[in-house]
Amino acid sequence: MKTTLDLNDALLTEAKTLAAQQHTSLTRLIEEGLQMRLRAQRTAPAKPVRLPVFRGRGGLASGLDGLSNKAMLDAVDRDA
Repeated sequence: MKTTLDLNDALLTEAKTLAAQQHTSLTRLIEEGLQMRLRAQRTAPAKPVRLPVFRGRGGLASGLDGLSNKAMLDAVDRDA
């Protein structure tokens, strides 16, 4: 697709020089730059997710060790 770009003169001159040094076209150089920028945007870390926090009353059942995975799993198996 053809499009028109309004570029800073110094930037265009530098880009043409780089394209010539790399034996490529200005179009290809611009395409590569856009691809790099878009790829970086897709792989940028997402905003941190705020997890909901239960602020109600209650807690663990009495006698249940919340620091023991085995105790928690056993309690779930007993309730199932």
